[in-house]
Amino acid sequence: MLNYSLTQVPERSSKPRQTGFTMIMDKGLSIREVEDFLSVAAEYSDVVKLGWATSAVTPNLRAKLDVYRNHNIPFYFGGTLLEAFYVRGQLDTYRDILKEYDVKWLEVSSGSVDIPILEKCKIIESLAKDYTVLSEVGSKSSSKIMAPYEWVSLMRQELNAGSWKVIAEAREGGNVGAFNEDGGVRTDLIEEILRDVPSDKIVWEAPQKSQQVWFIKTLGSDVNLGNIAPAEAIPLETLRLGLRGDTFFDFLDKA
Repeated sequence: MLNYSLTQVPERSSKPRQTGFTMIMDKGLSIREVEDFLSVAAEYSDVVKLGWATSAVTPNLRAKLDVYRNHNIPFYFGGTLLEAFYVRGQLDTYRDILKEYDVKWLEVSSGSVDIPILEKCKIIESLAKDYTVLSEVGSKSSSKIMAPYEWVSLMRQELNAGSWKVIAEAREGGNVGAFNEDGGVRTDLIEEILRDVPSDKIVWEAPQKSQQVWFIKTLGSDVNLGNIAPAEAIPLETLRLGLRGDTFFDFLDKA
């Protein structure tokens, strides 16, 4: 939504979006902070992730989730929480928690715990019957480097198992997975992934502005991006529309 009439601006689809998807990272916002954030950025936020296992220690969690729910913003608990239950043999308890808090989305990851891909796919297939599943590919450890063909294989298997979209791991700092330790984009890796996995089925974790700019310049305004800080929801939208210096000229002759 623009407050002004402006030509040559990329057209943005309305929510619920299939592309141009923005996943917001909530690392422990208060209820008041959530209310303030959504008062200006609800339109630009497609889903909110309560990062890693922060939901386990967030006070007034139920009331906080109600704020998201009242603004029609889907939310889910970070994949690390599922891994914490998995490694303790408590996936049934995890399911009970999803029901207790009326969670409709979830993330299946193996960034901290090595879940064999066949077992991970069984978990995805089982949960996808009742939930919208996002599954994450990639390790949280910078020392564990996967070859591009491994990324492609894992993404395709997880999509086939029932994941709505797959997330390319980068952590909240944007310095692992699809990125180097200094936050630089692993362009060769991403190019190889995109040869075999449709762009609209991938959410690229890109918490740093330089990373967001690279994806928008390379894949267009409708690229799916995740791990976006709440305060960066509106700035990201201006990048998508060519209304910030970094992408100012990218869409003038393409709109």
